[in-house]
Amino acid sequence: MNSFTDVPVSKVRLFATALAGILASAVLSGLYARGGAAWLLGFVLMVPWLRTLDASRTLIGSLLSGYAMSLAYTAAAFAWFGSAIGSYTQVGAATGLAVLLVAAPLFQPQFLAFALVRHLTSRRHGALISALAAATAWVATEYWVPKLLGDTLGYGLYPSSLLRQAADLGGTAGLSFLLLLANEGVALALARRGHGWRTFAKPLALAALVPLLLAGYGLTVLSLMPTLSGNIQASGNSADKPLRVGLIQSKLFDYEGQRQVKGAHAVVREVLDTHFAMSYDAVVRQHADAVLWSETTYPTTFGHPKSEAGAELDHEILSIINAAGVPFVFGTYDTDTAGEYNAAAFVQPGTGLLGFYRKTRLFPLTEYVPTWLDSATLRRWLPWTGSWRPGNGARVFPLRLADGREIPVQPLICLDDVDTNLAINGARLGAQAILTMSNDSWFTTHPLGAELHQAAAAFRSIETRLPQFRVTTNGYSAVIDATGSVLAGTRMGERTLVIAAVPVPKPNRTLMVIWGDWVGLAASIFLLLLAASALFPSWRFNDEQARPASAADLALTFPLKVAVLPPAARLAAGLLRAFARGSLLWMCAAMLFNEALRTNTLTQIRTFTGLFLVPEAASWCVLLAFAARASIEHGKLVLSRGTQRFELALSEIAAVQPWRLPLPGPGVSLRLVSHQGQDQQQNWRYGLALANPTALARALAGSLTTAAGSTPEQPAPSCESTYSQARLAMRRWRLDHPLVKFALLPLALAIPAFHLHQHIAYGSAFGEYYSYGLKAYLSAFALWWAAWSIGVVLSAALLRAAIEIGTLLTALLRPGKPS
Repeated sequence: MNSFTDVPVSKVRLFATALAGILASAVLSGLYARGGAAWLLGFVLMVPWLRTLDASRTLIGSLLSGYAMSLAYTAAAFAWFGSAIGSYTQVGAATGLAVLLVAAPLFQPQFLAFALVRHLTSRRHGALISALAAATAWVATEYWVPKLLGDTLGYGLYPSSLLRQAADLGGTAGLSFLLLLANEGVALALARRGHGWRTFAKPLALAALVPLLLAGYGLTVLSLMPTLSGNIQASGNSADKPLRVGLIQSKLFDYEGQRQVKGAHAVVREVLDTHFAMSYDAVVRQHADAVLWSETTYPTTFGHPKSEAGAELDHEILSIINAAGVPFVFGTYDTDTAGEYNAAAFVQPGTGLLGFYRKTRLFPLTEYVPTWLDSATLRRWLPWTGSWRPGNGARVFPLRLADGREIPVQPLICLDDVDTNLAINGARLGAQAILTMSNDSWFTTHPLGAELHQAAAAFRSIETRLPQFRVTTNGYSAVIDATGSVLAGTRMGERTLVIAAVPVPKPNRTLMVIWGDWVGLAASIFLLLLAASALFPSWRFNDEQARPASAADLALTFPLKVAVLPPAARLAAGLLRAFARGSLLWMCAAMLFNEALRTNTLTQIRTFTGLFLVPEAASWCVLLAFAARASIEHGKLVLSRGTQRFELALSEIAAVQPWRLPLPGPGVSLRLVSHQGQDQQQNWRYGLALANPTALARALAGSLTTAAGSTPEQPAPSCESTYSQARLAMRRWRLDHPLVKFALLPLALAIPAFHLHQHIAYGSAFGEYYSYGLKAYLSAFALWWAAWSIGVVLSAALLRAAIEIGTLLTALLRPGKPS
């Protein structure tokens, strides 16, 4: 009979190590979920588990590890939710937690998908593709299988005012994706720590690049955003005034329990009297422009009374609002022939009810039961189940203020604020602010849940750049600006009035608003392409298929155009070009957030000329000043310029090294044999800038082999050589010439746009010519052409930056295998 002592010691040690890794990640996740300074753990919290996955040699082992991690993560980060379930259903906190843990793979399914894809791709691809595939599997799973609370790793970065700003580009899914890549980089560095410091440092540097890029973007955004403090100076125009809303946090909840003790009418009477008194304070003493009550504050149907008493209460609410003279928005019920809805009522003084927003995202088994699951038996077993109907999506209502302003706002109710698409759709419909109502009584004894809920709501403001007024019954009510910062808020479980004024200008559309929640969809497409490449091997390029094409690229025709740069010249040209190219990225961000720059073509031209064209031309002039022709003659490298000629014997060249930093462009440094000894080398004081540095190294090696029978040292495939080859591959096309891309293409785009403009503005294709003459007509067309050229250059800069970053990452992680 087998005993425990019969199990091999190595297997016991492996199991113990795996368990320790999973528990370590779970502990870090639990700390990370608690917010505060623990957001720093987001870049390392998965590392112990990733090391466990690295040790899993089988598919079953990886899936078991994913299952165990979903269990541990749920217990560490969401134990409060299990307790809340137990309290709500009155089965006890321990039972609620047990139910949550049993459902952990359904509650956090991304761990299983991550482990599965990571295992499969690591067998076919290198570390980079495996990490990308696993991270995309994570965000794709969260995209297609929306989680109950909408949680994702990216929410944990909310305490960092800099890093969270990138949510307007890729949402919280994009932040989660970057966090996973950073964790993969740290895990890979630990796996390679015994292979030399260079091998260890590369993935660690890539991991550090994630927070640096996020922080850099955050600094750029915050520097470009207009003042958000709400203290806008009066300009005489009422449209410039900030919106001042009173949020009523009444600390009244558990209506059902109070109804059993006091009776239904007494409960409703207490709720209304409390809100009336606090609303009076908000309007009369605090001069609020509008008043916002929390979810289901009026716990019956408003506007469709079920009794005479209900009609009297409706009339009383309307009388209070008419007396206040400001619009009210409050949680109530709505009804039609299909059933009842959890709703928000918009009531205007003197006008009455404007309409209802019906809550879209209902909580399962409490607010509603899916049709396929609903039955009399289920409702008998689970008496707390609700029967509300879901609404039909985002809506925008006008908030008509007493001073004549009309501000379009989007209401969200409770779980609606974890749905990115709802907020995006509201922004697309023209909303300038978000009004969020919630009943956070679930979290009365679990403040961590209320904090997570508020962080999720704040990300909707970052993604859309819409300010938000958020009121709860007893949770965290807050006024949140377009950067996600809380300008004014409450503590958990207090009765208080929150007042804050926030500017509500017409917002610039963010990438999230333009593209929608695109990260999950892009991740799904990437996984499909990866799966297709595995199913159809002929779609892939193996080493033998890929290399012949590059062989032609490596062939050089002498004499060759080069720039022979002394250190000072290379530094000057490199700084000028780096400034010029960086200015393009700055202009992209500036035009996204600065409406004056985006709409003023002359300002664009001046900015583009001063920040890009001038330094780029100066850099080109430096290269032109040191231009030369290189050739190989009689065993010598010959550099000539006019009557000047320099010869360097190939036998003196010990090594040819591509530049680590390709500025002002790709190039090489030559290492010469030292006369002090054969084992010593010295750097040649000049650098050679040229389009194909790797080809020059091979050409020199081949010439020396023929002439002298010996070969200079060629570096092993490195990041620099791989990167230069990949960059060269992007320049093969004849259409890549700058005149084609940045002059002819914008011309082709500008002609129909200008033609349409002439018809709209002047009534015919030559309307401006007939009205103002040829000079005005040609000047207008030149401006259109210039605007399109600048747009194409900026688009190309963004695309090229993304490609360059991807190329560099590939070169760093797979230096011997250029793609």
